[in-house]
Amino acid sequence: MKKTRQEFIRFIVVGIINTTHYYISYLILHEILGIHYMTAHITGFLISFIISFFLNAHFTFKIKPTLSKFLQFPLTQAFNIIASSVCVYMFVELFGIDSTFAP
Repeated sequence: MKKTRQEFIRFIVVGIINTTHYYISYLILHEILGIHYMTAHITGFLISFIISFFLNAHFTFKIKPTLSKFLQFPLTQAFNIIASSVCVYMFVELFGIDSTFAP
């Protein structure tokens, strides 16, 4: 039980790091480089996705990252990219929220 709790805490820490990294990447791509918000969102998500895999492997679960595990990891994130992309689109296009804050 203690191991599960520690993994959960590490998982939350990785989530916070990953979310922060995603948003900083998004802002750099969108605001500084002038890339369209949806392209910046997907690119930032993919960059953060790769970092998330390695952080979760090394820090959260303390396993050796392998190509096989890396190729399986997108299955766990497919819903996230679809749901977040739909939400970002709706926030910007339907609700008129500034694309800087939509993610």
